[in-house]
Amino acid sequence: MTAERRQFYMESELMGNDERQQLLIEDDEDVSAPDPVSYEAALKSIGYGKFHVILLLLCGWAVSSDAIEVLSVSFMLPSAECDLHLTSTDKGILNAIIFLGMMVGGYFWGSMADKFGRRSVLMGSLTLNGLGGLASSVSQVFWLFLLMRFVSGIGVGGSIPVIFSYFTEFLPKYRRGSMISALATFWMMGNIIAAGLAWIIIPHPDLGYFSSSFTYNSWRIFIAVCTFPGLSSAFMFIFMPESPKFFLTRGNVKKALASLRTVNKLNNGTQPLQFTNVVLSTDGDDIVHVDLEEEKTFKDTARHLVKQTKELFGKSLLRTTLIMIIINFTLSFGYYGLWMWFPDIFARVEKYGGSPCDHHTVNVTTNSSIPCNGVPEDWVFFEGFMTALSNLPGNILTIFIMDKVGRKPLLAISMIIAGITVFFLPIVKDKYQNLAISCVFGAVSTVGWNALDVLQAELFPTAVRSTAFGLQSGVGRIAAILGNVAFGELVDVHCAVPMIMVAALLTIGGLSAIRLPNTTGKDIH
Repeated sequence: MTAERRQFYMESELMGNDERQQLLIEDDEDVSAPDPVSYEAALKSIGYGKFHVILLLLCGWAVSSDAIEVLSVSFMLPSAECDLHLTSTDKGILNAIIFLGMMVGGYFWGSMADKFGRRSVLMGSLTLNGLGGLASSVSQVFWLFLLMRFVSGIGVGGSIPVIFSYFTEFLPKYRRGSMISALATFWMMGNIIAAGLAWIIIPHPDLGYFSSSFTYNSWRIFIAVCTFPGLSSAFMFIFMPESPKFFLTRGNVKKALASLRTVNKLNNGTQPLQFTNVVLSTDGDDIVHVDLEEEKTFKDTARHLVKQTKELFGKSLLRTTLIMIIINFTLSFGYYGLWMWFPDIFARVEKYGGSPCDHHTVNVTTNSSIPCNGVPEDWVFFEGFMTALSNLPGNILTIFIMDKVGRKPLLAISMIIAGITVFFLPIVKDKYQNLAISCVFGAVSTVGWNALDVLQAELFPTAVRSTAFGLQSGVGRIAAILGNVAFGELVDVHCAVPMIMVAALLTIGGLSAIRLPNTTGKDIH
């Protein structure tokens, strides 16, 4: 209806109110709805601005909280081994248990995010992460500490895949590669924060509360402090909108537009949206639709999970899914199998000197890798901090070259170089060489992780993206569990054995990455 005709109807004094409204309705029905714009076009119209900066900082803080929770255990192990009477096998299990929880949480929460929304799942999983970690800090016996770390892992496993799905779905494609790389750098920030807190808090054995029945010493305080980022980020997500792309996959255009208006308001002030209708894609290709009639019961949830998984192993996605499984397994086994043991390896080098593999005949009954005072030397925490800081160059590099070089080449090259680097660890001669090799490994491997994060966000359609991320994360958690258990069993036999395994798997994963499709500069569906 034209503005002139509408004005004529409304100003006519010869018509009653009911008659005027009926004519308005009939005339509006003769006019077709405005042509919809694609979701990518809508994001491009809104542009990049203040909202995306806030989004990056909040999602980044959540990623950091996950990193802190995962890596905090490795920093407290040398101090906690006396309190909890840990053998090397116990340490391997303790390092692995959070990944077991992450495996369960990643698959379950990822599917829930595809059905119920990203934001609510993020708040729930981050809260569980923080509460589980807080409960573990007061646990006085090993089995209870282990159980609470498992609960915390369930929360971490839910937030990691959903954060990246949520973040990606607000980004225009011309900013996607660099912004996801920027988000991935916050894992490094979490690593640095965890290492810094450990260095500040743990080397103070008199800090805390001590009684005959309850001990709350410095490493427990460290674990408690590490829960703050997760709990605070869960609270801040209350003020964020749900993903507009999620609403579109559920057929709710009205809510999608409402979310886009929130983004537009922060980016463009009072300027209204330049469109009034939006769809996932104007060509309709490669869009996986969901069943909007599913009831929210446990049975329907399980059915939905199976359906999403079948989509991932369907003809169009099978090859990509399998290659990504191989890469996630090899990278997670290699990285976490080694990285979680760095503080313990540093403690061994500090006590005995030379290569970490020169003194493999440690008494495995008492596991006395450090003096049993619960506090290793400051050098151990310095090495941990510097190794965490070594991620910085790789993270900065990927921000600038991710869209220029491409995700696939960066992933393949970094995994192969990381594998070669690990071969040198067993033959280093002193703690300085050990630190140097560890830092090189950290700098190179982080490039691979950042490239993998971008690929996982881009390779799968919106309707199964979080489920795919959850599945891939689950595979990675299995690998991390196996890597840590393998180190726990083999490190006292000869630490060169698990290190050679790590080097070989990283190389295999890097070669597999060459077979992935190229996603640089392409629309996501």
